Amino acid sequence: MKKFKILSLLLSLILLLGVMSPAAYALDEPALESAQAVVLLDMDSGRILYEKNMDEQRSPASLTKIMTVLLAIEALERGEVSLDEMVTAQDDCLAGLDTDSSTSDIRPGEIISYRDLLYCAMVHSANEACNIIAHRVSGSVSAFVDLMNRRASELGCVNTHFSDPNGLSNENHYTTAYEMMLMTREALKHALFAEICNTRSYEMGATNLSAPRAFSNSNALISTDSMYGSSYYYEPASGVKTGYTRLAGYCLVSTAEKDDMHLLAVVMGCDGYYLTGIEEYQNFSDTITLYNWAFNGFAYRTAVSSAGTVTRVHVDLASEEDANVNLRPQSDVELLLPKDLDLSEVELVPSVFEDMLVAPINAGTVLGKAEIFIDGESYGKVNLVNTAQVELSKTEFMQRRIHQTLKNPWIIVLIVVILVLGVGYLVLVLRYRAQRRRYLRRKRELAARRAARERAAAESTMSAESTQRFAAFVDEELKNRQSRGPQGGGEKSGK
Repeated sequence: MKKFKILSLLLSLILLLGVMSPAAYALDEPALESAQAVVLLDMDSGRILYEKNMDEQRSPASLTKIMTVLLAIEALERGEVSLDEMVTAQDDCLAGLDTDSSTSDIRPGEIISYRDLLYCAMVHSANEACNIIAHRVSGSVSAFVDLMNRRASELGCVNTHFSDPNGLSNENHYTTAYEMMLMTREALKHALFAEICNTRSYEMGATNLSAPRAFSNSNALISTDSMYGSSYYYEPASGVKTGYTRLAGYCLVSTAEKDDMHLLAVVMGCDGYYLTGIEEYQNFSDTITLYNWAFNGFAYRTAVSSAGTVTRVHVDLASEEDANVNLRPQSDVELLLPKDLDLSEVELVPSVFEDMLVAPINAGTVLGKAEIFIDGESYGKVNLVNTAQVELSKTEFMQRRIHQTLKNPWIIVLIVVILVLGVGYLVLVLRYRAQRRRYLRRKRELAARRAARERAAAESTMSAESTQRFAAFVDEELKNRQSRGPQGGGEKSGK
């Protein structure tokens, strides 16, 4: 009993967690009848809205003709052939065709325009028309098949191999729903291809072997005169190609447009009358189910609003009040999403251009990107911009410039050299001044000595002159006395 209680509690807990955990996609899967491999593509974004066994290798039957006509149109665009060129059906143009193969009753030796061959292949699904196109483009069917495989590889197809240009099944002729989608997207880039595959009926002119022929498109989604009846007509649909063999089952590649949605659907391996005896051709009914599922369940919604702040960043050299800046999406982002998706599941993961976060910055400058994730799946990126002008702080700028300048090793070397030269110059100036003072002091000392010598010499000269004058005076007096002496003496002695 205790075990049952524990089990009940565990189950209740699991259910509770399941209810509480958010689910990004609550949309139920489309209720398909029998399609074994499926791709439903949003052509605008390239996003796959639904898939089933999309990488499973399967026989494509006449879906092969999408690649055949793509290559035929590319040859036309290269100027290797013209639409109005008349082409003669080669002798082996019916090789490999079963008695019940889809044909336009073209016979060997019949001369038919290149334009008519393209319409026969795509609109009427004529197998012999594909052989004739292959022979005209590449010189032989085998060479054209090689070209088909090379072109498929160029488009990224790694699970595709063609053995013929028309899709008559064999074990070595296969592709996948995903790679069929890749080939169709490429083909639809060519306006002529889109025009041909969306033609509801076509009339060929008379040839050298046949009266005029008219036929309807085998795609019952776009043609009420299709061999499959009028009950599958689907107004939003256009193009592209049907396919059927017992090995491949019923296949269909088509597009549809409604409510601004552009969808492409690939269904392969469906049931139908010639395969299982049922009255319904489920390549058409399953395709309509896919389209209705998408048109009813999806809509373009604003997943990202330009009004919301995604992150806040710091801007260098900005004033203090402008240094922290809000980044928001540059524009609203509209995504094709389930109508019941909770938009709170949308997650934005920002990455900022760090080298651009330097003032000044004009408002609206792209400063980063934010990747959009929903339920862990990337939905692309949106630019992030600043909401306001960011002004340059002159103080911050000068400080940064000085700091950056001082970090430059050559500037440091230059400053050291200037300092060394400055110190050297100062030393020389001080030395010069000291030597000048010594020189002036010595000069003054020499001048003083010279003056002293001159004074002494002057004094000595004056003393010598005085002595000479005195000696001359004495001599003069002596002479005078001598001249007076005898007379005076004679008179005195005579008394």
